[in-house]
Amino acid sequence: MKATNTDLPRPSSATPSPIFDATSTLIRMPEVEGIVGMKRSTIYKLMQRTDCGFPQPVKLSNSNARGAPVAWVLSEVQAWARSRIEARDQVAA
Repeated sequence: MKATNTDLPRPSSATPSPIFDATSTLIRMPEVEGIVGMKRSTIYKLMQRTDCGFPQPVKLSNSNARGAPVAWVLSEVQAWARSRIEARDQVAA
């Protein structure tokens, strides 16, 4: 049976849209890689350097074991990427 437009759920105007807050949105490594354009190993190297200001992850569990789940704050990763763009623009000027 082929679905038609009338078969699809329609958003209700009475239902408020979810509020998106980049300062409280956590993203995992694949999203971080996509935003900054670097692979996992390079990102972890940047995190060890204090001079580059790459954001530190948020622990998602109480585990200290290697491989314990972590995530990054979206707004912090975006701010770091913007800082790299601004640094490029300052050098070019």
